[in-house]
Amino acid sequence: MRIGDAAAAAGTTPRALRFYEERGLLPPPGRTATGQREYGPGEVARVRVIRELLALGLTVEDLRTVADRIDLLVEDPRRRCGRPDSGVPGSGVVDRRIAALDAEIDRLTRQRTELALRAAGVEPQAG
Repeated sequence: MRIGDAAAAAGTTPRALRFYEERGLLPPPGRTATGQREYGPGEVARVRVIRELLALGLTVEDLRTVADRIDLLVEDPRRRCGRPDSGVPGSGVVDRRIAALDAEIDRLTRQRTELALRAAGVEPQAG
């Protein structure tokens, strides 16, 4: 199927497919005799997994580090992610992203508290 059909089947846009290809998340697809990209069900399934992982908070850079293992989730969507001590290259990506999200939640919580105190006319304490 051509790029527009593949993008629609995966719930995204042709531009996103080209972006995933440029970033190394999606292997370069085959080409027709006229040079158009040609995708199959495997590529569509991979794009769906990529989109799910991005929606869960992983970044494109996170996924680049484990791009060679994305097909494992295509084969078994309930597969567990590797642990940092597993010795598997790229393991720990999820733990690092969770730590980054926790740090951002802490920062936003402090910022919200300070703003609420100022809105109430209370000067926040230093520290």
